[in-house]
Amino acid sequence: MKFVENIKYFFSVIGGLTDFTIRFFLEVFRPPYEISEIRKHMDELGVKTFSIVSVTGFIIGLVLGMQSQPVLARFGAEMFLPGMIALSVIRELGPALTALIFAGRVGSGIGAELGSMRVTEQIDAMEVSAVDPFRFLVVTRVIATTLMLPLLTIYVDFIAILGGYVAVIITQNMTFPYYIQLILDAIRFSDLIPGISKTFVFGFVVGIVGSYLGFNASKGTEGVGKASTTSVVISSLLILLIDSVLVRLTLIIFPD
Repeated sequence: MKFVENIKYFFSVIGGLTDFTIRFFLEVFRPPYEISEIRKHMDELGVKTFSIVSVTGFIIGLVLGMQSQPVLARFGAEMFLPGMIALSVIRELGPALTALIFAGRVGSGIGAELGSMRVTEQIDAMEVSAVDPFRFLVVTRVIATTLMLPLLTIYVDFIAILGGYVAVIITQNMTFPYYIQLILDAIRFSDLIPGISKTFVFGFVVGIVGSYLGFNASKGTEGVGKASTTSVVISSLLILLIDSVLVRLTLIIFPD
């Protein structure tokens, strides 16, 4: 019975989220534009995430390099290690893992913050004061997450490539300029476009899911906690599902 209830709740969230998303697109292009709020949220939700994604990015490159080197050595293909690290990070690992970390930190934060405002009737007070809480609280946060995640992903890709170089110099004697040259020889512009482009979608998903669950929270502090945790679960699940679809589309659009 519990499983059935969870399934029903998941689909009810998806239905409500669809209506919420349609409302967002109806509101986002209508002035006035809260530029200062968007800037503030980009700083709060994006810049303050740099520390955790820095560590994650470095470890991604380091572990990928250390795990791949013995495998490539079996086939005498160690020369391809830098290119393999760069392609793996840029095309998939960087965007997907950064989005999941972003969902964990930012999605839960948005859900908890808006949920607290809902249960303490701050959102109701904004409506009474003739302020549109949807535009001021939701639209600004979703735009901020949509714009910030691609920037974080580019940064993580760079840090992961540096982590990969540390793995390379542990196992073989290679200078950094030569390492970078092998990477530049391996990657193409068509490798960069899919990895960066899909992070706009991931950022939008994190923002809209967290905002929806927080904006519609109920049942006091229990509802705030549920909005926070559910934001992470649903955002992460949607990111993985959407990523699988986008990977297939990428292979069709950019066959190599």
